[in-house]
Formats: sequence, C-alpha cells, structure tokens
Amino acid sequence: METTDIIKPENLVYKKPALLKDVAMHYCPGCSHSTVHKIICEVIEEMGAEEYAIGVAPVGCAVFAYNYIDVDMIEAAHGRAPAVATAIKRLQPDKLVFTYQGDGDMAAIGTCEAIHAANRAENIAMIFINNAIYGMTGGQMAPTTLLGQKTATTPYGRRVDLNGYPLAISPLIAQLDGSCYVTRQSVHTPAAVRKAKAAIRKAFENSMAGKGTSLVEIVATCNSGWKLSPVEANKWMEENMFTKYPLGDLKNV
Repeated sequence: METTDIIKPENLVYKKPALLKDVAMHYCPGCSHSTVHKIICEVIEEMGAEEYAIGVAPVGCAVFAYNYIDVDMIEAAHGRAPAVATAIKRLQPDKLVFTYQGDGDMAAIGTCEAIHAANRAENIAMIFINNAIYGMTGGQMAPTTLLGQKTATTPYGRRVDLNGYPLAISPLIAQLDGSCYVTRQSVHTPAAVRKAKAAIRKAFENSMAGKGTSLVEIVATCNSGWKLSPVEANKWMEENMFTKYPLGDLKNV
C-alpha cells in the first residue's frame, strides 16, 4: 500500500523519492552522501528529467551511486568524471549530465579534468562532496584536509611545511570564465538540506540552459574517518570546516 493511500495529500509531509532505489546503502551511519543522493533524486523528479538525466560517478565512497539513483549512470575512472561527462553532453546536448565526486577525486587525481571542463564552459553540473578526508580507503589525508587535522597519514595533524595548505576547489572554479554557478552548501540541518536542494536544482537548470559549468560543493562529514559520532561530526564540521569552507554562493552568473 502506498503512503498516499492512507494519508491525504494535504497532510503528507514527506515521501521517499521514486528514483531512490529500495536497497540498503553502503554508506556509514551519519554519512552525508545518502542525504545528497535523496535530494538529487527529488530534483530530477521535480524537473521531470527521469528519462534524460545521466550521472557520472568515479571511484570513491560514491562508487556505487548507480546502485541507488535510478537514472542512467556511468562509472568513470578515478578523477575522470568531468571528462566523461563532457563527451556525453557534447554528443547528446539534450541530456541533463552531472558528475558526483568526492574531494579525494575532484581535489586530487581529478583536479585537471574539473578545472579544464569548467574552463571550456562545458554544460554540465558537478556535485562535489568535501569531507576533508579519503573516506573509502581508510581515512588518509586529502588535499582538502584542514591544517592540524588528524588523519591516518597525519596522526599529529596536517602541517604546512610537510603537507602544504588545504586546497579550496570552489574558488578556483569560480574564477574561470566558463563557470556560471559555484556554490558551497551542506546538509547538516533541514534548512541546509533545502538550500542544497535549491542549489542542485539551479545547477541542473543551468546545464539544460547551456549557461556553462556549475559546481555545487557540499561541505560534508565523515564521522567514521574522523572517529566521531554523527552528532559530534556535525558539530566539528560547523566549528572547523565552515571556517575554511564557508557556505554560500561564490559565483552566480
């Protein structure tokens, strides 16, 4: 029996998106990925884009995104999602093409692809999950890891003299002429989820309107990699991540 069979439409607060497959997710409890998956599905449904949306996910925690989001999905080599998305969009410009990438992907092995896709003004949307760590492979330092942050490979904290500075991808993309929309959001509160959903909707609409490249960075948690509870991870993110990676629009053309 459907939820709407027993609840009047005017009283229905929430229902599971039809595009979110009914399978158990592999993400750790408290992980931000599952929430972002949900709002991606909601946006695609609300746009009526189920039949022409194509997602590209590379290696990383989101490697199984195709198992959860019920649209056409392509698996890309680590870091190569923007290059694959470029080919798809150029060959099929009527499709809604988006990438779904982590910081170990976009801010490390795939930095070149992301920057050059935006510089070429490819009409794609890039969704970038920044949790400041390599979550999938054991919690190692990522390019986005904060100064002083402890990881599996920086047990005493990240140091400038040894590891350099944290890499902020969004400002790099924002200064390129080919980018039309760059924003940082999060999903740690209901209000933040609504803002993140609106940002993803705008990025998808830009893609279909041919305005250039959009980047939606989601500042996220990795409570398993950070060795914190989900509640503690959200608090740590607010107190530390938002200082280095403040939320809000960086570019909106």
